[in-house]
Amino acid sequence: MDELAKSRMIWRSRRGMLELDLMLAPFVENEYEDLPTETKQLYLELLKEEDQDLFRWFLQAETPPQPHLVEIVNLILERHAQRGPAT
Repeated sequence: MDELAKSRMIWRSRRGMLELDLMLAPFVENEYEDLPTETKQLYLELLKEEDQDLFRWFLQAETPPQPHLVEIVNLILERHAQRGPAT
C-alpha cells in the first residue's frame, strides 16, 4: 500500500470519538497493509457501523451481533493490547 492509500485509509478510519481514533488509526498504520484481503474487507465493513456500537464493542461491553465482525473486533483489540497505549 503506498503512502497516499495508507493516508486515505487512516482518514476513513477517523471517527467522532477520540477513543475510537486511538484504536483504529494505529491499527491501519501498523497492521492493515499485511492483512489478508478477506480481513481487509471485514475492516471496511466494520467502518460502516455506528460509533456508539464500535465503542461498546471495543470496551468489550457488548459483542457485535454480526458474527463475522467479532473476528475483526477481536483482532483490533489484540493488536492494540500488544502495542500498548498510544504515546
